[in-house]
Amino acid sequence: MKPFYPKNLLILSVLALLLSFVQSHAQQNRGKIRGTILDIGSSEPLPFASIAVYSEKDSLVGGGISDENGKYSVDLPFGKFYALIEFMGYEAQKTKAFTLSRDSQNQDLGEIGLSTTASDLTEVVVQGEKTIMELSLDKRIFNVGKDLANAGGNASDILMNLPSVAVDPDGNVRLRGSSNVRILIDGKPSGLVSFKGSAGLRQLPANMVERVEVITNPSARYEAEGMAGVINIVLKKDSKQGFNGSFEVIAGYPLNTGFTANLNYRHNRINWFINYGLTYREQPGISELYQEVYNEDGTTSILSQNNASTVSGLNNNLRGGLDYYFNENSVLTASYLWRRSDAHRITDIRYEDYLNGFDNYLGYTLRRQDETEDEPNKEAIVNYKRTFAQKGHEFTASFTYLNYWERSDQLFTQYSFTPSDTPVPTDDLVQTSLNDEFENQYLLQMDYVKPFATKGKFETGLRTSFREMENDYIVQEEDETGDFVTIPGLDNIFLYNENILAAYGIFGNETGKWSYQGGLRAEHTVVETILVETNESNPREYTNFFPSAHLTYNLTKENAFQLSYSRRIRRPVYNDLSPYVTFSDQRNFFSGNPDLNPEYTDAFELGHIKYFEKATLFSTVYFRNTVDKIERIRQVNDDGFSVTAPYNLTGEKSFGVEFSGDYRVKEWWKLDFNANFFHARIDASNIGQTELRKTYSWLFRQTSRFTFGEGWDIQVRANYEAKQKTAQGYRKGIFFMDLSASKRILEDRGTLVLNVTDIFNTRINRFISEGYNFYTEGESQMQRRQSNLTFAYRIKQ
Repeated sequence: MKPFYPKNLLILSVLALLLSFVQSHAQQNRGKIRGTILDIGSSEPLPFASIAVYSEKDSLVGGGISDENGKYSVDLPFGKFYALIEFMGYEAQKTKAFTLSRDSQNQDLGEIGLSTTASDLTEVVVQGEKTIMELSLDKRIFNVGKDLANAGGNASDILMNLPSVAVDPDGNVRLRGSSNVRILIDGKPSGLVSFKGSAGLRQLPANMVERVEVITNPSARYEAEGMAGVINIVLKKDSKQGFNGSFEVIAGYPLNTGFTANLNYRHNRINWFINYGLTYREQPGISELYQEVYNEDGTTSILSQNNASTVSGLNNNLRGGLDYYFNENSVLTASYLWRRSDAHRITDIRYEDYLNGFDNYLGYTLRRQDETEDEPNKEAIVNYKRTFAQKGHEFTASFTYLNYWERSDQLFTQYSFTPSDTPVPTDDLVQTSLNDEFENQYLLQMDYVKPFATKGKFETGLRTSFREMENDYIVQEEDETGDFVTIPGLDNIFLYNENILAAYGIFGNETGKWSYQGGLRAEHTVVETILVETNESNPREYTNFFPSAHLTYNLTKENAFQLSYSRRIRRPVYNDLSPYVTFSDQRNFFSGNPDLNPEYTDAFELGHIKYFEKATLFSTVYFRNTVDKIERIRQVNDDGFSVTAPYNLTGEKSFGVEFSGDYRVKEWWKLDFNANFFHARIDASNIGQTELRKTYSWLFRQTSRFTFGEGWDIQVRANYEAKQKTAQGYRKGIFFMDLSASKRILEDRGTLVLNVTDIFNTRINRFISEGYNFYTEGESQMQRRQSNLTFAYRIKQ
């Protein structure tokens, strides 16, 4: 450390004296106004009323906020002014003109009484409706509460209903055809998606979600993770004075019951908020698999497999906290989130084996998985936000602590039979699998935004995150003596440690019809994976720079273009790296790959927004160039047993065009649509694919909403995802439809919603995978047609 010499102290002292002199000189030419703001009817003080002070030319020169006693004080330069007093639900009050000068430096405006907007109103009910989709060129915001299909569902169901986003029946999220999406909750990482990926969003009730932001080409302000972009799920919270809240009760078939509550209470400087959700679901699922393995002796082994499962789960979500307003420009927020999921899974599998065709039946095997799974999860967040007098000038700092733990305890029993149903006791198996997963994550982030000139803006920030994750697993099998012995290679402790330090800067401005923004983000990453029992370590350390640029041309207020570029990264996450093998299926195993490298993408977009009198059209042309693309590859041995694990492919180039829009056909009929057409070229030559895998595919979603008299709404949605090639085969197309109806009751404070997702029970994931020695065809439907009846009640909302 550099020593602090007396010379430095002298320089600081001189600077402090100069600053004090400048401030005192400036204060000699300033005065002050003060006063008290009251309710004219009750004479009660009105806290947090706004005071705006204007010059004779109606230019804003200063302002302030009244305290909890209705008192205020505003420093102003010398001159002649008037003040405008405003408070929600009250008529604005304009004061008489007053003058501040050397002879009159202080003015007491006395008590100012405000009257309510209606003199004989015991309760004010304000009804408004946000549009479902708000468009800007770099972000789309979806106010999901107006989407009837979300009632009684979860966060995964919400994403399934958004333009550009597809969720397969297994819960995996894709954005514009890519599964490399960064999912955040309230702008930060969440334990829900740490271990289970996007499928973990099924544990979050939809009624706790306020809106979803889809950012397809993020600026340098966002972490560089996520090739296809960022999906940010924002949870509900309000800050109006007094008490407000909402409640929701759910009942559905297959069994889906639940209760959620979102409550807010603000009194003076403190705003309390709490969200609670409790759900119990039973989810049946089925899948089938057909596989041919071509043996070296010229024979073909055939497997016909059928799975049937039921997952029952109890999910608790509790989030509470408070905002403390030092004043309206300085807010400290502290929140705590606790989740717990308790699940029980029963899966029955039937394997039928054949040789050289179905005429040569070799027998069958029955296998049952009985699993209990406990998942407690907690997050603590402290956030401070400071806004300044200049609009857009703000500083935010936040600290997040995340803790996750999961225990999976599984018992497998397996029995084999001859073609004539005779048991084969020598092939019977009893196995156990115990898997404990832990995570601790610490995140510190600071952001600063400073406007300059007329419309310029400079942003900068720092972010540091530390993650430590552990997977302790052991798989054992019962031997002939009845003792359980460990299966070789399936007893280890996998450790994952990750440290990321990031800094960014963004500069933007506007001139005429043009606006521009350029940014650069630097991230230094240190990752180490360790297999404790076998003493294997794989450390990685690298520094990357991620530039971003946005250029906008506004033809008119209703017609604009934007060209954008960003560089993105996909770091292999826990599930990609952990070598633990899922053991539920004796013939088909899934694991991670500790030797994976990061995936990098350069993304380009040209976007256009056009507003019409009754419609909005958003269109985008995009191109992505990816190197070291991560994709799961299936390998099958001579016994017909497969292992699916992620590998780095040479790369992928993809480009496409997307259209989103809405159109009000009639006052009672509004429709919106999203269409995405894309082409991709997958280079998998490093894993034996001699030719480029070229695929054309498209997604289409259309929603019609009909509004009738007496509070009735009906919504119909159609979804289609076309066939898409993969590195080893392709996913087949999926078509499904949803229907919803709602009725407002109890003087519009309550709503009844009936929705049926996947009306025709056609949302089935189907795939074909091929290798040099195998052909596999499968389909799965882990979410069946679901019907939900939901009752929601609102208090002062």
